[in-house]
Amino acid sequence: MDDWIPNPKAKPFYPKPWMKASTVSGTRAVSYLASGRCIRKFFKAGLLGVLIITAVINLLYIFDTSKKLSDKDYETVKKMHQVGQSSITIDVVSSKESVFVAVDGTTVLHQADKDKDRGINIIVLNQATGSVMSKRSFDTYSPFEDDAMALFINMVSNGRILVFAIKDEGSFSLKEPARQLLRSLGSQKIGNLYYRDMWAFVCIKGGITLGETLSKAPKSLEWAEKAALKVNAHLSESAGDCKWPDNEEGLRRKAFCGKVEGYGSVCDCDVPSPIVFPVIKLENNNLENVPVVIIASDRPHYLYRMLQTLLTVPGADPKMINVFIDGYYEEPLAVTKLLGLRGIQHTPQGIKNARISQHYKASLTAVFNYHPNAQYAIIIEEDLSVSPDFFNYFSQTKFLLEEDPSLYCISAWNDQGYDQTCQDPGLLYRVETMPGLGWLLKRSLYKNELEPQWPTPEKRWDWDMWMRTESIRKGRECIIPDVSRTFHFGSRGINMNPHFQDSYFSRHRLQADGGIRLKNLNMMKKSSYETLVTDQLSQAKVANHSTTPCDPNFIPSNVKEGDVVVAYIEMKTATDFDTWKAIAKCLHIWDLDVRGIHKSMWRLFIYKRQVFIIGVPASAYSSYKPNDVLPISMPKENKSPAKKER
Repeated sequence: MDDWIPNPKAKPFYPKPWMKASTVSGTRAVSYLASGRCIRKFFKAGLLGVLIITAVINLLYIFDTSKKLSDKDYETVKKMHQVGQSSITIDVVSSKESVFVAVDGTTVLHQADKDKDRGINIIVLNQATGSVMSKRSFDTYSPFEDDAMALFINMVSNGRILVFAIKDEGSFSLKEPARQLLRSLGSQKIGNLYYRDMWAFVCIKGGITLGETLSKAPKSLEWAEKAALKVNAHLSESAGDCKWPDNEEGLRRKAFCGKVEGYGSVCDCDVPSPIVFPVIKLENNNLENVPVVIIASDRPHYLYRMLQTLLTVPGADPKMINVFIDGYYEEPLAVTKLLGLRGIQHTPQGIKNARISQHYKASLTAVFNYHPNAQYAIIIEEDLSVSPDFFNYFSQTKFLLEEDPSLYCISAWNDQGYDQTCQDPGLLYRVETMPGLGWLLKRSLYKNELEPQWPTPEKRWDWDMWMRTESIRKGRECIIPDVSRTFHFGSRGINMNPHFQDSYFSRHRLQADGGIRLKNLNMMKKSSYETLVTDQLSQAKVANHSTTPCDPNFIPSNVKEGDVVVAYIEMKTATDFDTWKAIAKCLHIWDLDVRGIHKSMWRLFIYKRQVFIIGVPASAYSSYKPNDVLPISMPKENKSPAKKER
């Protein structure tokens, strides 16, 4: 398990002292030692020595333990502080290869993996105990991460001790607003931080600087020497605890805010943000016995954001929400408990993509065990926001999964649902790909087909790509909306970075309102859908084939709002996607692989008109092409917004 790290807060182990015996040479010594009186005195002296040594070891152990910080046991640390600890020593090292922070000799951060935690790392310490309340890293070499860092800092309570340290490179995308925020915390050197410089800074939020150091890179393409900093921080008598109501909600808030930082008004003493949300009933609710599976890892701020939106949606039932955490991470579990939900941790298996795949399998198996009468489950990841129409959408479509064996899933996500390519919240499609990102799964499909065949831990497969394979999908399709009911906001993950999030997810449209009545629900069944499509194609107006779908002249001037448009593109075989990918690229939609397809046809909105794009001759709908229309052909382009490298 590549993400496992030893627990630096574990109590130290003290081996038993080696007892060395002295020897006395000579006949006289042997004779004297042989006497019974001598043996008794020797035994008593030895026993006394053992008692003295034991007492010394215990005193040393108590003294050493009093110096150890533990963010896992707040009460223990608090008692240690009450017996006389008035200050702590903080050691910080910023370097190209690693970042290191220790408090009173106890390591609280040490990251030397070259692929992890590049940028500015932040530790938040409790000002009364010195315990760690939060650890975050922001890849400020990459775009937008400085904004995320600024948001986090602003969410931290005044008075907390903040520790900053750069690993590798942290200045390239650190814009002036973020630098100005760091100046307001007391930094004097942040204005001189440039490419590949090393920097460490410790302060008390509120403008009190405890120490700062900056190591300059000798040349533009070289890294600076490590920057090392040691400071003493005086502990305050109080951590600024609030007097919240002595009820279940207040006790949950107190337990959370005593250990965790960076959640803003959740821990406000005067007007805290809500952690209990009224249950809003959903009209004609068909999801009363459908559990919700939250797939979570060690991204607690993502989890909190997602759960906040989910719990306010009509139809949300806290008793049916199950948060599955991949690993024994404390902060995600604390977030779950704060909101009064069930959190389940399990031991990770596999590495990287295989680990994610095993996390899904364990979570799906567990949810059907926890809810033995549930015939369906809704799966959603921690880095998704949900629409107010989220449960209403699934409530209306669930019967399709019950009645149509040709369906694989119901998904809340449209891969082509960008601001410029979707429009109608009541419109549904059938697609041959499994979109995921908020979807309804049938118990019988999982237990009878997916679970027995699920990839084993040694196979580094993406679970969703595996589910899209024809041998698993078996020709079945998923229902998707034109306008998505989920939004992907996460920019950090195994398969995600800020550049990728901005390129492919930030401009997706999320349905803003609830209570949407879906159209043509019964026409989404297999045979009925074909009737619906052919009826629309027979009335569709042909697009301007002398240009491409990326040209405003593509939509003929005589096409009115509400009219359906059809376009034909070159597609020699069912796997010939060159022209489609070129169109997707110029429309600035998903172009890395083929999504949202049905019988070599795509449906989307272009220039606010509903368009059917049909591959010729691969599609079964090619027969609708007029003889005088030449299919659009666009050259293949290989370039795509890949992960940004240094």
